[in-house]
Amino acid sequence: MKQGRTLSEVMAELKRQEDVKRDYISPAASLELQADGSTLYMNSPQSQSQAATSTQVISREMLGTTELFHRQMGSALNIPAKYYDLMRREKPGLLAENVNTWLGSKDQSYMIRSLDYGNGRVARAFLSDRYRRIDNLQIAMAILPLFMGTDQYEVMSSEVTENRMYIKISFHMKRYEVVPGDWVEFGIIISNSEVGLGAVVVRPFLNRLICTNGCVVNDFGERRHHVGRQAKAMEDSFDLYSDAAIEAEDKAFMLKLQDVAKATLDESRYPTIIGKLQDSTKAHITGKVQDVVELTSKSYGFNQTEQERILDYLIRGGDMSLYGLSNAVTRASQDVESYDRATEMESIGWDIATMEPARWKEINA
Repeated sequence: MKQGRTLSEVMAELKRQEDVKRDYISPAASLELQADGSTLYMNSPQSQSQAATSTQVISREMLGTTELFHRQMGSALNIPAKYYDLMRREKPGLLAENVNTWLGSKDQSYMIRSLDYGNGRVARAFLSDRYRRIDNLQIAMAILPLFMGTDQYEVMSSEVTENRMYIKISFHMKRYEVVPGDWVEFGIIISNSEVGLGAVVVRPFLNRLICTNGCVVNDFGERRHHVGRQAKAMEDSFDLYSDAAIEAEDKAFMLKLQDVAKATLDESRYPTIIGKLQDSTKAHITGKVQDVVELTSKSYGFNQTEQERILDYLIRGGDMSLYGLSNAVTRASQDVESYDRATEMESIGWDIATMEPARWKEINA
């Protein structure tokens, strides 16, 4: 599996982010994209208390923006992505005019998630005001103590990217043989996105010992979406504050998450998972190998470079079966630069190994 940062490095980064993150709930009409197409202002009307005038004092918060922020804002405002990107690249003033016009017409609020990256505060996500914050540090602190303090468990890989956190733990005492000499070790993957790119995920994870390939078992585990009660914008502040009810819900969720994590230690599901892999070893490649890889790549969205690496690892591995193809994909995942993409390919590896016979027949024609 692809290696990220050490667990201590990841935890240090999560703590740093926790200290510098700031979330806002803002009415759409109070948001203003500047003519440079990159700077966002949030305008906050604040009444002058005890003043003998109706004048409103406008305070402003200035934020930079990320690619993801623009993608999410464009989607929320129903501006086609190609047109949005064209305006941003060639006519940023026109983009600002479009965005501000549509924001001004919306009678609703949005959540803006931001971080201080050291050279200024940046808006990293544009989300619904119903988005429920389930943050990376919360999850790590809830799950990791369950698997610490013994050499039976080991964090094999961990990372926090711009979009997601990942922790992959292997259970050294949970080993099974897929075919003679080919052992896999069960474990768990915990992942989360603070910026609206996916649910909290806790799933079984396989570590193939002869090559340290990783595979996410998609058919089992728990997903929890970031949807909650509608947050209200404060009259005199952009800041979003958690109330007691939300804190109680968070506590209940973390307890449930711990239960799900503990359930991955239950060996009752392991024979089913191993059985699926063993079935894939019997599904032999009968078509032209290069064509099978090409059709698989088209079906699962691999680019040309990934496709070439998969073909190379499949041939070098010599296992011309569905299981061999799955392992070629998870091995190729270690070569991609993006940790997000590598983990996605580990997940696709499981989908390939367990694809429906009719689909395999089409690919393997």
